[in-house]
Amino acid sequence: MATQIKFGTSGWRAVVAEEFTVDNIRRAVTGIARYVASQKPSGARLVVGRDPRFMGESFVDIAAGILEAHGVQPLVITDAAPTPAISWEVMRQKADGAINFTASHNPPEYNGIKFSTPDGAPALPEVTKKIEAEIAKIDRAEPTEAAKVKREEIEVKSHYLARLAEVVDLGAIKKSGLKVAFDPLWGAARGYSDSLLRDAGIGIATVHDYRDVLFGGHAPEPDGHLLNDLRAKMKETGAKIGIATDGDADRFGIVDEDGTFISPNYIIGLLFDYLVESRGWKNGVAKSVATTNLVNALADYHKVELHETPVGFKYIGELIKQDKIAIGGEESAGLTIRYHVPEKDGVLAGLLCCEMVAKRGKSLSAQLKELFVKVGSFFPERQNFHLTEEEKSKFTVKLQTNPADFAGHKVSKVVRTDGLKLVLDDGSWVCYRVSGTEPVVRAYTEARNEKEMEQLSAAAKQWIYQ
Repeated sequence: MATQIKFGTSGWRAVVAEEFTVDNIRRAVTGIARYVASQKPSGARLVVGRDPRFMGESFVDIAAGILEAHGVQPLVITDAAPTPAISWEVMRQKADGAINFTASHNPPEYNGIKFSTPDGAPALPEVTKKIEAEIAKIDRAEPTEAAKVKREEIEVKSHYLARLAEVVDLGAIKKSGLKVAFDPLWGAARGYSDSLLRDAGIGIATVHDYRDVLFGGHAPEPDGHLLNDLRAKMKETGAKIGIATDGDADRFGIVDEDGTFISPNYIIGLLFDYLVESRGWKNGVAKSVATTNLVNALADYHKVELHETPVGFKYIGELIKQDKIAIGGEESAGLTIRYHVPEKDGVLAGLLCCEMVAKRGKSLSAQLKELFVKVGSFFPERQNFHLTEEEKSKFTVKLQTNPADFAGHKVSKVVRTDGLKLVLDDGSWVCYRVSGTEPVVRAYTEARNEKEMEQLSAAAKQWIYQ
């Protein structure tokens, strides 16, 4: 029986040689080709790209052949490219979407296929359901027919970097004398962030600037515990900020001048505040339901409309397309800004942090303290709990209940935008989301001081198993 291919919050991902096989790649791409051809029977063009994972070049070649056979012209990116660069290219070329072979921040044994629509945004569920329906009609991979159209090879780096140079104040960074260290984690942003800064005359040092399909033996995730080489490079070069990106460069990781990793929750809040201050943008702000209420407090402070979305950047992308927000972000280290791509951009996030530090002349930690003085303090945390299938089923039923109290507090509001979020009478909250792809439940908590956060996190764990 053929594997059921389902597109989750950010495409279809699986382990190479288990479910991510050439046969299933052919089925998935055939489904996409059929969908695109149904939307535009003649003249359709799709950008086809990849991150630097194992066999990415071969997968791109296979996909291009299938598209050619279905009359959809492949615009093949010759080198590994960041997801946001692929998104920008779709918009620039006025293409009909993109196929991107990437598993983002997943461990090296994974790969995946992400489909973007003609607006450069991640495909919404109504689109991926149609693609899944096309795939389901295919019992096995169809043989590739003779090409009806010919592929075209394209380069995206220069166009994307030119766009970033318009969005980020590189002159202010250079003028400040700020030194930067960069860690692409062997991923798709190699030669992007550092090249742009170097060409602008900004002091930049890079680590992990070579291809390694094993990503150093761990997931290419720009989380604090994986950025020690970046910290060492900062110390060695006197860099005042460290910026990092994940495997496909849609997520970011930021290290302050003293080596402190700054939570993505805080970066989103800081950059929101900075964009209101520096650009005067007050049209709106978006965050996922699991992201810090620091954003809510800042929205109230700046009198800016707040949009709270389900988890999945495609929902924030929709608001960017409609120009309803100046910035949108998720606690999982994804953000974008007004007039830019409706997709997570880890390269942009790091560069904007450099600009913010340069123009404000203060460390990120110092800026965060000032933010807390302005709107109060917030301490968010995320925990992952691995459950047996039986435990997962039992907990899924429990999520349908409406608790009257939690952790010694009255529940003042129940939010079901995504999973179950309980807002407590003291302003703290807990949010549970069950993974659709593995027996894991994610518990997000936030309180107004560290002691209460620890107590709430412990209560969040206890509630899962009681």
